[in-house]
Amino acid sequence: PWKESELIQPAELAKQIEAGNAPTIICVTFPFLYRQKHVRAAKYAGPGNKPDGIKDLQALAATLSTDDEVVVYCGCCPMKNCPNIRPAYEMMNDLGFKAVRVLNIPNNMHNDWTAKGYPTDPPQATRSL
Repeated sequence: PWKESELIQPAELAKQIEAGNAPTIICVTFPFLYRQKHVRAAKYAGPGNKPDGIKDLQALAATLSTDDEVVVYCGCCPMKNCPNIRPAYEMMNDLGFKAVRVLNIPNNMHNDWTAKGYPTDPPQATRSL
């Protein structure tokens, strides 16, 4: 449902994070994947294909301005098959966000982000989600 111009490449987002000027990053994957490793400073909203995940995403979105630049990502599987990213992207647009982008994760989070050494937060084994 997004245009090519609404994708952000991993290298571009990594540079923004390292430079300290990253947009709001929202992770919509499954809890165990977020706990393993996630994009540095990503806020967790829950899986986009679950009613509770969408509810959590709506609550998170309510704390932001619709003018904020927002990047959503999942990374659970190849993006073309991902059950989480489309509902999350569509909901953010339905809420009136003007600058929603999708992190282009064509294969999965490990191959397209972590293995390339892009910035991550450490595992969060003790934190319950």
